[in-house]
Amino acid sequence: MTAALLAAVGAVGMSNANPATASADGCSDVLVIFARGTFEAPGVGKVGDPFIAAVRARAGERAVDQHAVDYPASLDFPRVVDGVVDASNTIRDVAQSCPQTKMVVGGYSQGAAVAAYTTFDHLPPDVVLPPGIAGPLPPEVASHVAAVVLFGLPTDRVVSLLDSQAPPIEVGNLFAGKILELCNPGDPVCEPGGRDRPAHSAYVDNGSIDRAADFTATALGW
Repeated sequence: MTAALLAAVGAVGMSNANPATASADGCSDVLVIFARGTFEAPGVGKVGDPFIAAVRARAGERAVDQHAVDYPASLDFPRVVDGVVDASNTIRDVAQSCPQTKMVVGGYSQGAAVAAYTTFDHLPPDVVLPPGIAGPLPPEVASHVAAVVLFGLPTDRVVSLLDSQAPPIEVGNLFAGKILELCNPGDPVCEPGGRDRPAHSAYVDNGSIDRAADFTATALGW
């Protein structure tokens, strides 16, 4: 999957824009792009909903829109490619059409992997893109993303169990200083050796939502 995933990241920008990125009167002040966790119904999911609500609670009169990343969120881990392409296309489209809109990228569990892969800033030597196909998010586009918030980001071991060919999850250099990773103690998805399965479902109730929203508000300059 390494070449397929990274080539897909490199191919973003070729599909049509998602029209759900602007508020009714034009461009929003903030757009939260969020990828749900495994097996959650389409939408931003059980972590995304309260996180976005908490961001809006700190926004005052500012308009905060949301975009639910479109991908299966199934055990077919290679399909995270769909989410990476959707999130990356949305970032590119909004940066071009609404340059004053600040963006926040986030995800929970498998969705956190989608969000993290979206920040890739390089392709390995064995991946060659066709002429005219855009590569990873360039600096002038990445600069429109104010924060990246990852809840329960899977470890490389968990990822390899789901897909032995998946590349390691590495946050790109263009997003350094913009990242908040939240991993509950004992969470077996994000903590090596973790054995507390309920910990992976506790982000909504243990203060993580407020911590993430405070981090986001600060990143947005509020």
